[in-house]
Amino acid sequence: MSSLSVRPVRETDIPAITAIYAHAVLHGRASFEVEPPGEAEMARRMRAVVDARFPYLVAEMNGKVLGYAYAGLYRTRPAYWNSAENSVYVSPDAHRLGVGRALLAELIEIMTGFGFRQMIAVIGDSGNAGSIGLHRALGFTYCGVIHSVGYKHGRWLDSVIMQRALGPGDTTPPDRER
Repeated sequence: MSSLSVRPVRETDIPAITAIYAHAVLHGRASFEVEPPGEAEMARRMRAVVDARFPYLVAEMNGKVLGYAYAGLYRTRPAYWNSAENSVYVSPDAHRLGVGRALLAELIEIMTGFGFRQMIAVIGDSGNAGSIGLHRALGFTYCGVIHSVGYKHGRWLDSVIMQRALGPGDTTPPDRER
């Protein structure tokens, strides 16, 4: 049995990433998009993250991409520049195999190394027990819910906000203002 590995994204991963995200859009509540973007748009989004020098990772086993994750600025205004936001998506046939955990743990390590002090998770739907549990297991705390902020699949959806300190968090000023 091969082990799960996490590595930086490659252009050749775009078809698998597109398929994973399309399933999330069409069948899940993690994304508030209602039409899945095609490969060209997913490649454009990936390049924007990578070109900004943020991590964009894939988890694979036996050469098959099972999930992907990326992080970037939580918000673009300068006072937010020490806070990051993460996104994690796992193939439906790879849930509960540790894929999301491996990806998120690596994002936390990378963003801590970059000097970020907070990581924010904006989780689609308060019923998303898998994502909420994953984030909680990796040290995120519950901040609150934005109720009924989206409408998809014939129902109102919440956004759950969770947060985790990185490095010294807010106990000291940042090393530098970004």
